Amino acid sequence: MLPIRDDTPSRTFPLVTFLLILANGLVWLWELSLGGGAALNHFYYQFGFVPGVLTGTYQAPSWAIAPYFLTTLTSMFIHGSWGHILGNMLFLWIFGNNIEDHLGHSKYLLFYLASGVVAALVQLLSGPTSEVPTIGASGAIAAVMGAYFFLYPKAKVQTLVFFIFIAIVRLPAWIFLGIWFVMQLFEGTFGAAQGVAVWAHVGGFLFGVVIAWISSRRGRTRTEYEV
Repeated sequence: MLPIRDDTPSRTFPLVTFLLILANGLVWLWELSLGGGAALNHFYYQFGFVPGVLTGTYQAPSWAIAPYFLTTLTSMFIHGSWGHILGNMLFLWIFGNNIEDHLGHSKYLLFYLASGVVAALVQLLSGPTSEVPTIGASGAIAAVMGAYFFLYPKAKVQTLVFFIFIAIVRLPAWIFLGIWFVMQLFEGTFGAAQGVAVWAHVGGFLFGVVIAWISSRRGRTRTEYEV
């Protein structure tokens, strides 16, 4: 399933979401300029997040950024293919504008960055000795999706469905995002998605739900107090 758009307009221009997409795009262009091979691999190990390094299983490459924990942030802006970055940015644009609208620009940026770190650490728990660089924005975007799942469950998501035939259907957000989340759980539990950090997706999504719940509770309490 591939989302095309939702029916929930935002009240403000999603500046942070736009800038995040721009930043990811610029980093991707830099990756393309490296031409692949050793140079690109060097880049992945310099800015990608390797769980085994953080847990002390392996020594960080001499050219890796320091302190190494910063790679939980830098890795969020690195992608491995056209499909990887285009898919991530599509999801971010569709679901990010409403979460930015709800939280406000500054809090949304903090939420997004914190979500990426949390997702990376959850992925570390699932494979603490891994020496493969974890890259991509999908952990942070999963948190955005989790927040959307909680805050806008009845919103309609126009979805391109590939199942025997190709069709465009309108699904309630809770169904679309719920199916997506269950698929991540399935793939993580049974190892059905090799080379994909699905536990980062799961961790990010749940973190997004929790933050959305907390923010909605605070907003309700503030309103009741002001009344």
